[in-house]
Amino acid sequence: MATPLMPKATAVWLVDNTTLSFTQISEFCGLHDLEVQAIADGEVAIGMVGRDPVANGELTKEEIARCEADPAAHLRLQVHNRPQPVTRAGGPRYTPVAKRQDRPDAIAWLLKNHPELQDSQIAKLIGSTKSTIQAIRDRTHWNSTNIKQRDPITLGLCSLRDLNAAVEKARQKAARDASGKKRAEALAGREDSVAADDEVESQVETDQLDPSEADQPDLADTDQPDVPDGGQPR
Repeated sequence: MATPLMPKATAVWLVDNTTLSFTQISEFCGLHDLEVQAIADGEVAIGMVGRDPVANGELTKEEIARCEADPAAHLRLQVHNRPQPVTRAGGPRYTPVAKRQDRPDAIAWLLKNHPELQDSQIAKLIGSTKSTIQAIRDRTHWNSTNIKQRDPITLGLCSLRDLNAAVEKARQKAARDASGKKRAEALAGREDSVAADDEVESQVETDQLDPSEADQPDLADTDQPDVPDGGQPR
C-alpha cells in the first residue's frame, strides 16, 4: 500500500488536526498503532512539525470527514499525476548540499535510537563516512557542542523503508551472532563436562584398585636355597 511522502510528519498532523483513530492513521501512514499512540502521548516525534496531507495533495477534506464519521473506514491516498521520485538502484547515496549540515544530527539520532546498526549501515543511509560516525560517537567531532539528535526521515536524509530494512538486517545479524555464540558455549561446556567425567572415572578406578592386586614380587624370581634330593638344604 502506498504511503505519504513523510509518514511520521503526516501522522503528527493527523493526530493534531483530526479525530481519526490511531488505527486509521497508522494504516494510512504505514506506522504501528503503538507508534501513533506514542506520537499522541508526546513520547515520539517531539518537536516534529506536522505535514499537511491536504495541502500536499495526498488527502482531501472530504476523505478525512468520511473516515472521521466511520472508525472502520480506511483512508485512501489521493491519486495524482505528479512525477514520482526515481529510486536509485545502487551506488553511494547523494545528499543535497543544503541537507549535508544536517547529517551529524541524523547520525547522533541513529546512534541513540538504533545502536544495533553498524557504522557501514549508517554511512550508507545518511551518505556519510565511518570516521565521521566514530567522531560523533566519541564526541570528538569538531561541532559536537552543536549536534542535536534529529530524525533522519524528517530531515529527508533517508526513507522509512530504507531505515526499517537496515534495522531488520542488523537485528537478524545480531540474532545469528548470539545463536552462534550460544552454540559455541554449549559445545565448549559439553567438552569440559566429558573431560571432567573422564577424569572422575579414572580417579574412581584408581581408588577401587584392590591392594592385594598391587605389584608383588614374583616368588619364582627370588633367590631360593639349594635343596638336594634328600629334601634338606645344604
